[in-house]
This record gives sequence, C-alpha cells and structure tokens, in this order.
Amino acid sequence: MYMRRFFSKVCSVMAGPRPVVFSGPSGAGKSTLLKKLLKEFDGVFGFSVSHTTRKPRPGEENGKDYHYVSREEMQAGIAKGDFIESAEFSGNIYGTSKAAVQAVQAQNLICILDIDMQGVKSIRKTNLNPIYVSIQPPSMDVLEKRLRARQTESEESLQKRLQVALIEMEFSKEAGQFDVVIVNDILDEAYEKLKAALLQEIQKVKNSTKV
Repeated sequence: MYMRRFFSKVCSVMAGPRPVVFSGPSGAGKSTLLKKLLKEFDGVFGFSVSHTTRKPRPGEENGKDYHYVSREEMQAGIAKGDFIESAEFSGNIYGTSKAAVQAVQAQNLICILDIDMQGVKSIRKTNLNPIYVSIQPPSMDVLEKRLRARQTESEESLQKRLQVALIEMEFSKEAGQFDVVIVNDILDEAYEKLKAALLQEIQKVKNSTKV
C-alpha cells in the first residue's frame, strides 16, 4: 500500500491541553481549515511541526511547514523512540516527534497534529488522548481536481495519493475512529462545524489564560 509504519509509545510525562488530531486525504482542505482556525484563535492553538525526508516545495519553510531532515537522521530518531508515529510514502518518511508535541503543550496551547490514517491508529495506542477530527473531500472527483490543480506531483505520485485517499475516506466511515467527520465541500460551513467541535477545549484554554 506504498506505506510502512513505525510506532513508539508517547512517554507518560506529556501534559497540557488536550491535543487535536486532524486526518484526511491530501487535498481535502485540512491546511485551509487549519489556517482559518489559527488566525481566528490566535494564542489558543499551536501547530505540531512534523518531520519529513522530502525536499521543501516552493514557498515552504524549514521549521514552519516541516522539519526537513535526511533519511539517516529520521531513521535514527525513529530507532531511538523519538517519534509518536511515522510513515513512509512515495519514498519519503514523515513523522510526528514527541518533542514537537511537548513544545506546544508546554505553552498551554492546544497541539494540532496533522497525520494520516495509520498515524491515527498508532496514536490510539498511546496515552495522548486527543480529539480526533477527519476532514474529507465531497467526492473522489473533486479531490482529483484539487490535486491536479496544484501541479506539484508526477502522475505516478498523484495516482498513489488517490489510492490512499480512497482507503482513508472509507476509514473515516468506521464507527469510533473519529469524534467528528467534516466533509469540506463549502468551506465556511465546514469551518463552522470544526469550530463547534473544538469550542469546549478552546474555552478551557481561554479561561486558563485569564487566571
């Protein structure tokens, strides 16, 4: 399935606001929704910056979009248990480090983790206890149009993403996997549903800053 999974448990010392796991196919609109969320609720959320062995795309910044590392560095970190979850896709490794999550939680912020289907399964085996949110496209046709419009991938890579997307869309329908599933058809409506799902945690953080 073009993926290999690596897993390590989160150490029990993690503390702070309850994290939020965002999952869904590439092209579903997760990044757009997250940007709106971070802009409206400045000082409430913190983005867990993932690691990857792929090269930066035009406009991406190291330490902001991803931590760009070599394959050797990534594999060494995985072997030491530095990652909550990691995956290999299209020849590149992606992963969420414990340090990235802890850095956000230490600031009393809600940590955002943007991970794939297998990452969700891995995190369910840890003590992280996040809110699970699935962002889905309205259809495979719409998803393919969005991905092609990016013009950032080869046809082979695009087809792999579509194959994985189909599996992830089916996974989102499984009972008990996600606390909320949002179909991102009309952006404003999808965003309002997202806010409603996270409102209780948002209010907790806001109240804690007033003390």
